[in-house]
This record gives sequence, C-alpha cells and structure tokens, in this order.
Amino acid sequence: PGRREIGHGALGERALKEVIPSVEDFPYMIRVVSEVLESNGSSSQASICAGTLALMDAGVPIKAPVAGIAMGLVMEGEDYTVLTDIQGLEDHLGDMDFKVAGTAKGITALQMDIKIQGITEAILTEALEQAKKARAEILDELISTLAEPRKELSPYAPKIELITIDPDKIKVVIGRGGETINGIIDATGVKIDIDQSGAISVASSDAEMIQKAIDMINALVKEVEVGETYEGIVRRIEKFGAFVEVLPGKDGLLHISELEHRRVNNVEDVLKVGDTVQVKVIEIDDKGRINLSRKALLPKD
Repeated sequence: PGRREIGHGALGERALKEVIPSVEDFPYMIRVVSEVLESNGSSSQASICAGTLALMDAGVPIKAPVAGIAMGLVMEGEDYTVLTDIQGLEDHLGDMDFKVAGTAKGITALQMDIKIQGITEAILTEALEQAKKARAEILDELISTLAEPRKELSPYAPKIELITIDPDKIKVVIGRGGETINGIIDATGVKIDIDQSGAISVASSDAEMIQKAIDMINALVKEVEVGETYEGIVRRIEKFGAFVEVLPGKDGLLHISELEHRRVNNVEDVLKVGDTVQVKVIEIDDKGRINLSRKALLPKD
C-alpha cells in the first residue's frame, strides 16, 4: 500500500476504534479490510461507513454506528461556499478537503487538507454543522440496513471465552513442564493463552469443547471447602484409612472410623483403590490437611 492508502487506513481506524468494545466484552482480534474498486468521492469516509456495517454484520457489539463525510470549500475573495460530500473534481479544484467521522453523539475522527493559508472560525463552524446533518442522514441509512450488531457470531468465527483465576494458581494449571495444560489441550482441542495476571482465554470453533476445557481448569483451581460434598477417587489405602482425591491434585484422609456408622476393622472390606466414593469434608486443619467422612452421608441404621 502507498502513503495514501496507509493514511486513509489510519483515519478509518481512528474513527472506528472509539466504538470497539473492550477486551472483556469481546476478546477477539479485529481486522477490517475495505477494498475500494472505484470512487468519485471520499473513499476513506465510505470505508468508515462500510466498516461499521461489516462490524455489525460480523456480530461485533460496537457501542454505536459510525459514519463519515467529506466537506469541501470554494473561496472567491471573501465569499465562500461550503460543499457537502465532495466529488473528485470538487476535491481537485476546491480549497479544502475536511473529513468528519462520528456517531450520532459526537465526532470520533477529523482530518483537514487545505490549499489556502487557513480558514475562519465561521467557515469551520459551518462545515461542522453541515457535516453533522449529513452524518445523521448517513447514519439513518446505515441503521435502516442493519439496526444493531447481530446477536450471534458467524458459525465460522472462532469462539473465545475469558476466565480469571488467582495468579498463584497459574502453576497448577500449567503443571510440571506444561503437562497439565497440554493434557487439557489434547483432550479438548482448544487453544489456551494464560496471562500473568491470571486471565485465561480459551478459543475453539467448538463451544462444547471450550466449556469442557474451562470446567477442567476450574476443577484444578477450585478450593476444597468444609461442609461440601465431593465425588472422589480412592488413590491409596492404609490400615488407618483411605486417601481420596476430591479435586485434581487435592487428596483428603477418609479415616477408618469415618467409613460407616458400624465398626470397620479393615478398610479394604469397604473400599478398593480406584473406587469412586461420595465424601463430605469435615475439617481442614491449620496445616491444610483435609479430613473426610463417608458415614456423614449415610443414613443411620
């Protein structure tokens, strides 16, 4: 692209970026391409109008539609005429090319080229007033075509969800040598990006796999709470009880006295390694050790 194309692109970007949603509301990289095949007016302002419709059609929740108009000026001595929506010949022979873009509430971008030494305050005021009226008419036309951004993204667009975790838990999600996070990626096929602030983006074309990956991450960082019931897996058995994994990487002791209401002499009479068991967290001591109970969930005989 030449200098003109780069400049027009920068003007269009400045006009539209004011209505782009925050990363929290729309965590996508956005690229707007306007290919002008022919014009007899302001191609940059036409691109702003087309860019607004393209963003809305794509489902980008912009804050408001943006339209642009190019204003011109013809001066003869102290007499002048302000032109609205100048054509190519008026741009070439006229004294001003004043581009004004914005929403119904205000201006988002301005650019002025003049072939004279300067303009008066009266000329500037008149140009802005005419541009405001023209912008309102163009916005009405845009809204008549598409009143608001589409509620759903294109089915071909990648889907991204953002979650936030405690930054201290990032190492838990990543795992030793990336083992844990790679396991989630392999199981779901999603792309995961983790920021040091604890913000995690999960992207995929499959919404179900995104949710599965999020559930796996949440399970990793979830804290065990006293009084809560968990479905755990028996990982190890000792004479005094069984160690049950209630959350990924979080084991608790199910003491032999907490297996059943009746007396149990041998843990393996009730549980085996690999068994799934419902347990209730009855205590987390000051050293972070988790104590569990099975009998608390069983009816008394």
